[in-house]
Amino acid sequence: MTKSEYLDSPGWKRWVYRLARHPFIVFVLGPIFIFAVSQRFPISARSRKERNSVYLADLGIIVVVLAAGLTFGFRTYLMIQLPIILVGGMLGLWLFYVQHNFEGVYWAHHDEWDRMKAALEGSSFYRLPRVLQWFTGNIGYHHVHHIRPMIPNYNLEKCYASEPALREIKPLTVRKSLSSLGLSLWDEHNKKLVSFRSLKNPET
Repeated sequence: MTKSEYLDSPGWKRWVYRLARHPFIVFVLGPIFIFAVSQRFPISARSRKERNSVYLADLGIIVVVLAAGLTFGFRTYLMIQLPIILVGGMLGLWLFYVQHNFEGVYWAHHDEWDRMKAALEGSSFYRLPRVLQWFTGNIGYHHVHHIRPMIPNYNLEKCYASEPALREIKPLTVRKSLSSLGLSLWDEHNKKLVSFRSLKNPET
């Protein structure tokens, strides 16, 4: 929501929005809903091929769960699998979240939207420690990915290093990215993300 949209909304809608932006909802319940519920049903599928792909994935999951459960027990399987799914889902959602919700991000309405500016400033260059960069498949070079989505992940760093304009983008560090958790509203007047706290203190 923009700041003005939030202020113009009735109390119940503000409450729902605040709840939806709470870190526990986003990073704990969010992955469970996305991966275990919404992506298991082809509601937004645009073609028969997409629907069949979802059904095939669901069938594969059922086969794996049954095979593992019948082999060494469903309780044991769930005790191993559920923490992995939860932690993996939380980390995956965090990476997607922080690459479009950070201090200094670019945002514009459709009629004012600039593709190149959105790629370079609307998606972060998330500078991760080398080992995390490898494990995440160079996902930190998200601005490069948005300029040319067809570039394979193993070439993103090479592209970044070869183009001076890409290196001018200020990197977002892990420590700095933590502050994005409090940014929940778009202030159209000042062109920046702000926190709910800024509504009480306009200078923050």
